[in-house]
Amino acid sequence: MANKIEDRVEKIALELLADSPDLELVDVEYVKEREWYLRVYIDKENGIDIEDCQALSEKLEERLDREDIIKDAYILEVSSPGLDRELRKERDYKREAGKKVDVSLYAPIEGKKLITGILVGVENNILKLEDFSIEMDKVAKVRLHLDF
Repeated sequence: MANKIEDRVEKIALELLADSPDLELVDVEYVKEREWYLRVYIDKENGIDIEDCQALSEKLEERLDREDIIKDAYILEVSSPGLDRELRKERDYKREAGKKVDVSLYAPIEGKKLITGILVGVENNILKLEDFSIEMDKVAKVRLHLDF
């Protein structure tokens, strides 16, 4: 159910963002915590501001209410994906190629469950870093690396 809702909301959000070519849809997630949350993550080259989020939120809320595709009560959040965003889709890996990432593994490889390296991309279900390659089914998460 959640995947169908995410897919439908992603299509609607892409349609709504067509008028704002500088804004990019990064991700959509529909998750149950204490309540249902519909989270829409957007970004642009120099970062988004509250007006970007509010504008999309208002348009999206109106469209979702009209089409009534979500039957449960939910909280809509439109925001930036954050500096340490998780990479989930093919377009994420393409956009972030050349950047340092942290790769969390389901099970240790060579004694490590966390690998940090420069992202090359994903090809044929293989995650490629400059000095390391691994099958995606062994990868729990890939996030942008933060240096403090």
